[in-house]
Amino acid sequence: MSEKAKSAKEHNYESGLATIAADKIKDPGLEPHRVRMTDKSPAKERAASRQVAALFIASAVGSAFAIFAYFAFPITEDLGTVRLNTLWLGMGITFGLFGIGLGAVHWAKTLMPDAEVSEERHQTRGSEEVRARAIEIIKLADQESGFTRRKLIRRSLYASLALFPLPAIFFFGDLGPNPGDSLRHTMWKKGTRLTKDPYGTPIKASEVTMGSVFHVIPEGLAELPEHKLEEKAKAAVLLVRLDPKDLKEDPARKIWSYDGIVAYSKICTHVGCPVALYEQHTHHLLCPCHQSTFDLANECAVVFGPASRPLPQLPITVDAEGYLVAQSDFNEPVGPSFWERTA
Repeated sequence: MSEKAKSAKEHNYESGLATIAADKIKDPGLEPHRVRMTDKSPAKERAASRQVAALFIASAVGSAFAIFAYFAFPITEDLGTVRLNTLWLGMGITFGLFGIGLGAVHWAKTLMPDAEVSEERHQTRGSEEVRARAIEIIKLADQESGFTRRKLIRRSLYASLALFPLPAIFFFGDLGPNPGDSLRHTMWKKGTRLTKDPYGTPIKASEVTMGSVFHVIPEGLAELPEHKLEEKAKAAVLLVRLDPKDLKEDPARKIWSYDGIVAYSKICTHVGCPVALYEQHTHHLLCPCHQSTFDLANECAVVFGPASRPLPQLPITVDAEGYLVAQSDFNEPVGPSFWERTA
C-alpha cells in the first residue's frame, strides 16, 4: 500500500479536492452524582429544612423592621435623621430580600434533587406524549422538592413573600403631599386673559384670523414664584378661529366660544402629551405621541387613536378692551385619567 493510501486510511478521508475531518469532540457525558449529607441523613435533612425556614422568617422580620424603621426614624431638616433613616431602612430591606434569596438557594442546594439530566432541545412544539411527560416531570419535581410536603418551609416562604412588598406601600404612599383637588383645577379663572406662549402677550379677538392657531397660557404664569412648569402643564391651551357655520356645538356650550374662536386644552386625554398639530382643512388636532385625533369643529371629539375622551374646552369671551379672557376654569379635569377621576 502506498504512503498516500496509508495516510488516507489512517486519517479516514478520501482522496480528492476536499478533505473530511473525522475527529469530532466526543460527548464527555455527565459527571458521577455525588450524594449530599442531606440525602444520607434524615437528621441533616430536617436541620436543612429548619435552616431554610429560618431564613424565610428572617426575611419576614427584616421587612417588618423596615416598616418600623420608616416611622421610628422620620426624616426632618436635620441631615443626621436622613442618615439614620437610610441606614435602618436599608438594613431592613436588605435582610428582607437577602433572606428570600439565600433561603431559596439553600433550599435548592440541600433539599431539592440535584441529579443532572441531559435532554435534546426541540425548536418546535412537542408531541402530546412529550407534553404529558413534561407535566409528569413538574409533578415529580414538586414531590421531590417537598414543597407541598414541607409545611414549615412553605408557610415561612409565604410569610416572607407577603411581608416583603409591604414597606414599598408606605414608602411610595408618602413620597410627597397628596394632590387633593390640584388635578381638577388650573390657573384659569373668570377674567384671566389669554396670552401668547411663552412671552405672555395678551391676545385680542381681532388678532385671531380665520384658521390661525395660537399656543396660549394664562396671564401671570411667568410671574409665579414656583411650580411654573406644573401649572403650565395643566393650563396650556390651543386657540383656533373657525367659521362659526362649521362649528357643531351643543346649545349649552355655544356661549363658550366667541365669534368662531374656540379654546381647548393642549393636554391629550390619553397620556398627557401636548396636542400641537392642526390640520386646517379637516379641523383635526393630532397628538404626535400616539396619533390620537380630535375633531375641533365637533367639540374636539375623538375620531381616531387611543384617547378615550374629548379635549376639555375652556369657556372664553372678551373684556371691555377686546382682549380674550376666560369665563371660568375648565369644567372637567384636563389630561389623562387618574384614580380619583369620576368623569
